[in-house]
Amino acid sequence: MSKVRIMTGNEAAAAAVKLAAPGVVAAYPITPQTKLAEVLSEYVERGELKAEYVRVESEHSAMTVCISASTVGARVFTATSSNGLLYMHEQLHWAAGSRLPIVMCCVNRGVGAPWSIFNDQQDSFSQRDTGWIQLYCRDNQEILDTVIQAYRIAEEIYVPVMVCYDGFILSHTMMPVEIPDAGVVKKFLPPYKPHTILSPDDPKTINSVFFANRRENAKGILCDGYMDMRYKLYSAFEKSGEIIKSASEEWATMTGRDHGGLIWEYMTEDAELLLTGMGSIATEATLAVDALRAEGIRAGVVGIRAYRPFPKEEVIMAFGKATAIAVFEKCISYGYEGGVCSDLKAAFYGTDIKAPIYDHIVGLGGRDVKTGEIVDAARKTFESARAGKPGNKTIWLNCSEAEEVY
Repeated sequence: MSKVRIMTGNEAAAAAVKLAAPGVVAAYPITPQTKLAEVLSEYVERGELKAEYVRVESEHSAMTVCISASTVGARVFTATSSNGLLYMHEQLHWAAGSRLPIVMCCVNRGVGAPWSIFNDQQDSFSQRDTGWIQLYCRDNQEILDTVIQAYRIAEEIYVPVMVCYDGFILSHTMMPVEIPDAGVVKKFLPPYKPHTILSPDDPKTINSVFFANRRENAKGILCDGYMDMRYKLYSAFEKSGEIIKSASEEWATMTGRDHGGLIWEYMTEDAELLLTGMGSIATEATLAVDALRAEGIRAGVVGIRAYRPFPKEEVIMAFGKATAIAVFEKCISYGYEGGVCSDLKAAFYGTDIKAPIYDHIVGLGGRDVKTGEIVDAARKTFESARAGKPGNKTIWLNCSEAEEVY
């Protein structure tokens, strides 16, 4: 029987990991992720989670432990933030290239230099092309549910999954969270079946050097070359959108909680102005929409839940009737614009969607983003679009050094 508890986002993630029952947890502390690792260690110490808890000397080693344990057949978990995720960078490629269904929480935090312990999403954004699925959560309930779904997704297509949620805004904020019965999770999440099996009776080399072209091995079996392996990982991502949606739908049927699969929508049925973003900033945008509608502006929100794979078909459908689009994102691609903005433009290429897109960089390093500021920016977006302005400049919201351009 499910029960409701008041807990932080980190505690919600830890509760989900316990329900998923990994055999190995590798941990290294970094703010604001540390409490998640601490709670898991307490579960292991009390015997509530029967796992090997490996205390390592760095984040690079934490991912190395997960790679090794997953390779020999264990369900695994780790978590990190900020420069800790950057320190893992090399091993993130190894995990994805090895097709290991590792689940990791990224508690989003700004990266140095200069140092900041506060929130933005530059850490996970900087790792978007490592071959990991990225799912973004907007509240603590979604954190718990998404971690459980992540294991189902990862183990069905053998691709690692990063569950991202905003540091402090969610990781340290307490909310009511419904914890499902262990039997429900066990029914939803079948035992992990590894695709790599090590045995003394059948010795093999793991991750040997691959040549560019396909070649026969010592047994005369034609094996993939490097590019073939990359194509198979790419193909897995092509299928992953449907897997994410089906996992979300089945979880909704079992628990009554539906977080939307690849995207979620709020007040979009008749919306002319659409606001979009990932994580908690998209939740803040729903409050802005309520205020805008009180002014007579038909606004709505399209939240991006899956950033990789990018939900191309879903956003084309969701944004099809918009006359103006305001993007709010906590990351930047230096020399260009925010990543969500770029990906939306790419998705809309060749379609009938001609609405101008106004990209807003917000909340970097934990700078507060108030609902009123989003309302004001969205209103200016709508007015500029109606005046025929193209929206081709990146807008730094609430930044004294930046010029306001609409």
